[in-house]
Amino acid sequence: MSHNYQDLIGLFEQTFYANYRTKLIKGDDEPIYLPANEQCPYHQIVFAHGYFSSALHEIAHWCIAGAERRLQEDFGYWYIPDGRTAEQQQTFEQVEIKPQAIEWAFCQAAKKKFYVSADNLHGAQADTTSFKHHVYQQVKQYLQTGFPPRAQMFIEALARFYHVELPLTIEQFQLDKDLCTDV
Repeated sequence: MSHNYQDLIGLFEQTFYANYRTKLIKGDDEPIYLPANEQCPYHQIVFAHGYFSSALHEIAHWCIAGAERRLQEDFGYWYIPDGRTAEQQQTFEQVEIKPQAIEWAFCQAAKKKFYVSADNLHGAQADTTSFKHHVYQQVKQYLQTGFPPRAQMFIEALARFYHVELPLTIEQFQLDKDLCTDV
């Protein structure tokens, strides 16, 4: 199955632009969220290098950011790039559980393999087993209580486009075989 970032850009715009004035933009290096300003009349979710997975991940962050956070660059979150200490990595993983759980659901709705990412190639080695477990538990919770509204809207848009039957079920998420690590 073909997964083109151009499809995501179109789906995102069809689903969200009218109500949120936000566009998904192919960037070069690091992903970033840029709120509208004097130079640009719309908000931008910039994802890295045209990578499909990067786009899904950045959309997941946007889906859980509240209205005030969506007015701040990178939603006002701290970010320490690759090379984090063990302590910094633990903090990073805590804030990544929900976005990665949503990204996993996006992947299921798009028939795309999901890779949990510790995103710390040049830093302290992390035990990703615990992180994977937390992401999986968050997916289970979302399946029971519902995904955040914008995440649910995008899951539905992806499922329509990729012909995936909804609702997603826990049987579609396999902790052991699906959560390959992409550190």
